[in-house]
Amino acid sequence: MHPAEQTPRCTDFIFNRGLLLLFFQFQFIVSCPKSCQCSDNSGSMVVQCSSRNLEEIPIDLPMDTVSLKLDANKIQSVPNNAFKDLTYLQELDLSRNSIEKIELSAFKGVTDGLRLLDLSGNQIQSIPKEALANLKGKIRLSNNPLRCDCSLQEMLRELNLDPDTVNDIACQTSVQEEYVGKPLIQVLDSGVNFCNIHHRTTDVAMFITMFGWFTMVITYVVYYVRHNQEDARRHLEYLKSLPSTQITKDFDTISTVL
Repeated sequence: MHPAEQTPRCTDFIFNRGLLLLFFQFQFIVSCPKSCQCSDNSGSMVVQCSSRNLEEIPIDLPMDTVSLKLDANKIQSVPNNAFKDLTYLQELDLSRNSIEKIELSAFKGVTDGLRLLDLSGNQIQSIPKEALANLKGKIRLSNNPLRCDCSLQEMLRELNLDPDTVNDIACQTSVQEEYVGKPLIQVLDSGVNFCNIHHRTTDVAMFITMFGWFTMVITYVVYYVRHNQEDARRHLEYLKSLPSTQITKDFDTISTVL
């Protein structure tokens, strides 16, 4: 082929390649939330949404996101399926928000690949056991107003807590006042079992309830007996007050009726 004939084809190839690159760049720009900054770090998509005054988790996140920074915002809840399309997600930072509620399926779709979930510095008092059940990565729960009870204890048994922050998990409230303000791990290491406390509390409540019903029944029986005794006494006094002839007549009447 003559060199002159190759030139148009080379030009077309370069032009088409340029259009293709522009297309992918355009797709990248469109898929990145306007309140965030997206960057490709050695083939890993990093989405930076820190300190953007976000009140909700963005819904237009790139599907190939590997690291998602949502820290230092005003997010109050993590809804169901919030990250379900982010199958490549490995690091999720939700620290220093105002999160109070985490839905049951909040992390559905990312449980297998997630290596780090940071929920520290929020307003979390309790978390559904199902929400974190299948997470295999490290989890940070420090500096939250957690309620120390049986459900929290059972959930923590199945989690891979970050050892660097585990000592900062404290009991803001507790089923027993004596543990309030103490590090949760320290309390559990001392042999405290919140589930036993829960069962004992339930047993005591049932006992009190049964005792209350028993007392009511006894009270009613005593009242009933005393009331009948009083009626019998009054009737006997009435009979004693009648003339003897009238009593005999009453007995005769009764005998006739019988």
